Amino acid sequence: MNSSVALPSLSRLTGLLSSGVGVHAKSKQERMDQPRSDEDQQLVARTQSGDAAAFDDLVVKYSPRLYGLVYNMTSNHEDTNDLLQDVFSKAYRAIRGFRGKSSFYTWIHSIAVNMTLNFLKKRSRRYNLSLDDVDSTIQNDREFLEATATNSPIREADLSELQKRLNEAMMKLSDEHRAVVTMFHIQGMPHAEISKILRVSEGTVRSRLFYANRQLQNYLEEFRKNPVS
Repeated sequence: MNSSVALPSLSRLTGLLSSGVGVHAKSKQERMDQPRSDEDQQLVARTQSGDAAAFDDLVVKYSPRLYGLVYNMTSNHEDTNDLLQDVFSKAYRAIRGFRGKSSFYTWIHSIAVNMTLNFLKKRSRRYNLSLDDVDSTIQNDREFLEATATNSPIREADLSELQKRLNEAMMKLSDEHRAVVTMFHIQGMPHAEISKILRVSEGTVRSRLFYANRQLQNYLEEFRKNPVS
């Protein structure tokens, strides 16, 4: 993209997404590290044998990551809590049929993404989500402001407004595009993993990301041209 265009660069956009949209953001390496599959296999096997405590361990291990995934797709804490309960309930009921054709990591993320997408479709039919409903607690998040202030001359007021605009822009994306942005930019998943979770080709993942990134950049154009003075 021409550097003269007053739009946030892709690297800048990625940094903002990974730093600010999600709650309790971690380092990129922490986001990209997946739990060891052999540990998961042992816990799954114990669960399938009737050890409920083993499934509790899986819930503890995956709750923080799945919370971030679902929250960034719904932008609502109450809905996220309800969905996570449903996700783990469904996983527990279905785990006896889990045969390990994919990793448990991929399997549980597939359940979470699909249930959240179904929820969002039902919610959109009930009412149109107002931008006033978007959770804006991140606007004054200390970790976000500190992390961004170290490599940007923009004042804190501008950062807060930019984060608010970014949250709003995320909610303007379609559910499917927001899911891809959340998994790639915020949770640090590679294209291959996202394609397994969504059951689409890597090419489709890349095209959705390209479209979503372009949409986010367009949504933020006005702010980048006219920052808070």
